[in-house]
Amino acid sequence: MSSANTVPETPRVISPSPSLSDRSDARDGYFAPTTRSASRRQKLSEVSDEGPDSGRSHSPPDTTTSPSRNRRPKRRSNPKIPASPPAANGNTPNGFLSPKLPDALRDISRSPSPLDLIPLHTRYRSFIHRHEIPRKLLHVSIGFLTLHLYSRGVQTLQITPVLFSALVPIAVTDFVRHRSEKVNKLYIRCMGALMRETEVSGYNGVIWYLLGAYVVLRFFPKDVGVMGVLLLSWCDTAASTFGRLYGRYTPRLRPGKSLAGTMAAWLVGVVTAAAFWGWFVPYMGSFPSDPEDAFMFTGRLNLLPDCVRGLLGWEAGDASSTTVTGPLALGIMSVVSGFVAASSEFIDLWGWDDNLTIPVLSGLGLWGFLKVFG
Repeated sequence: MSSANTVPETPRVISPSPSLSDRSDARDGYFAPTTRSASRRQKLSEVSDEGPDSGRSHSPPDTTTSPSRNRRPKRRSNPKIPASPPAANGNTPNGFLSPKLPDALRDISRSPSPLDLIPLHTRYRSFIHRHEIPRKLLHVSIGFLTLHLYSRGVQTLQITPVLFSALVPIAVTDFVRHRSEKVNKLYIRCMGALMRETEVSGYNGVIWYLLGAYVVLRFFPKDVGVMGVLLLSWCDTAASTFGRLYGRYTPRLRPGKSLAGTMAAWLVGVVTAAAFWGWFVPYMGSFPSDPEDAFMFTGRLNLLPDCVRGLLGWEAGDASSTTVTGPLALGIMSVVSGFVAASSEFIDLWGWDDNLTIPVLSGLGLWGFLKVFG
């Protein structure tokens, strides 16, 4: 039996306003007024809990605290530049452009979406990023340099050691920069005007350019090798330029290739072959250092050679009846060269860089045609 003088228990006092850490546990949704100093301390504690490397918070905003501030859109320094690179295949972006991009982006440009990876692309969007003027000037100048060396009597086998000597240090530099962030940043700062954003995390196109020129000049006859470099230098540039300007108005042949770009490559290939074999080679003449059988096209084409007669089951006859010479032979050779250039520019060979595939495929196409009909 309890005594009447028993002291009752001390009642539990509940604070009318929850503490900062217990605001999310309120049941009725009511929060007492918060002073500015308390709100400031709350924000500082949230920042310290997230840490310096946590980045932006992706949690939904709390509309109960400051609805007017949360409705305000986030500002960007340049609305045309995305805040972060798009993630490929659901993977988180790592600061570099992923080589696997949607076809929609590849159709717009070979250097898809300015991601601010190369500062010069952002500063000179039209001159460097959109139209790639410095890169195209370098691309086109290689063709004129090839013709200049040809006019000086320099043989193709004399050029290949120079190409290989330039290929080795450039490839080694590219290999090193992909393993050192500091070297990569310095490389981008120096060579950004000649790069595409896909080359920030990929290998430089100059490597494939030198390798393609080396193969076609080393393993093909003189005229075919020179034509392979000219088609790479001028047809690829024409296809890229006209494809970007007028590709949207013509049918798309495959992702990244339009009818306008392919027709531009064909037309430039026709003009290049007609000017090279029809004017430049006769004007320069032969050189004493030219190797034997340096030229596969000598102004004559046999439209029905003996090998073709054998395939058709016909008897081998006089080749003079099916041989064409002069302007007609040059016209046929020019049209074939344009077709070879357009085809090599259009074909995607296992995703290899076109600076390598265009000269090699062009050399194989011209060599095969002249081997049969030359």
